[in-house]
Amino acid sequence: MAGPVSAMAAVRDERLHDRVRLQVDAHGVAVVTLSRPDKLNALDGAMFGGLLAAADRLRDLRRVRAVVLHGEGKAFCAGLDLASIAAMQDGVDGLGDLPRRTHGQANRFQQVAWQWRELAVPVIAAVHGVALGGGLQVALGADLRYVAPNARLSVREIVWGLVPDMAGMALLREVVRGDVLRELVYSGRMVGSEEAVQLGLATRVCADPLQEALALASELAGRNPDAIRAAKHLLNQLHDADAATVLQAESTAQAALVGSANQREAVAAGLQKRAPVFADPE
Repeated sequence: MAGPVSAMAAVRDERLHDRVRLQVDAHGVAVVTLSRPDKLNALDGAMFGGLLAAADRLRDLRRVRAVVLHGEGKAFCAGLDLASIAAMQDGVDGLGDLPRRTHGQANRFQQVAWQWRELAVPVIAAVHGVALGGGLQVALGADLRYVAPNARLSVREIVWGLVPDMAGMALLREVVRGDVLRELVYSGRMVGSEEAVQLGLATRVCADPLQEALALASELAGRNPDAIRAAKHLLNQLHDADAATVLQAESTAQAALVGSANQREAVAAGLQKRAPVFADPE
């Protein structure tokens, strides 16, 4: 887990705020690496800035087809840096202005997790070691969470006398049953990988979550990017929208896809038994 992403034939590789690395390969698979291994990738001001900058970059890269999130070193993310927790007492680093909306419906800290939900393409979190508190909330922003057999997850905020506030409540309500969610929030207990899948915190356990996430991302990169984006847009509405809105939305999306250039290419490639060549979404 600690080494570079060798499966990536990276054509773009940049470091953001000295905490986050962004790589994008020739096929449109992006890897966002939390790169503070000496602190188990704990979240501080620079890490927040790096993650926000990474998503901003990805929004501008129309050729990106799928994103993998992972942590360098021994863990995905141990949550909020202890120094940042201490700083809360003094209201520094913007922590005293949490009610102010800075990113649409979210504040800066919520956006670090919520932005992966808003990104137009699928995001897969590859989790090993720990994903605690804010680190778990970042992973929850992803569409899928592949976890290592020894991974440990926790809605940890209560240990510090706090509540989940990095979009955790909005994201957790979709994946965990209500009474189970209350237990996790009230207790802050650690959850192993198998239980995490059972409860809904994780998608599945993988011997090597990073490599399996990369494999799925590569597969998705070979699908019609217009259809993948439309699917994510529809899926994001399922929890909040009523049936009539969802029915209308899926009809509108399908009407736009049928007969489009990329949809015709998908059919032609299937009939000709060849790899499709899709144009980047507009």
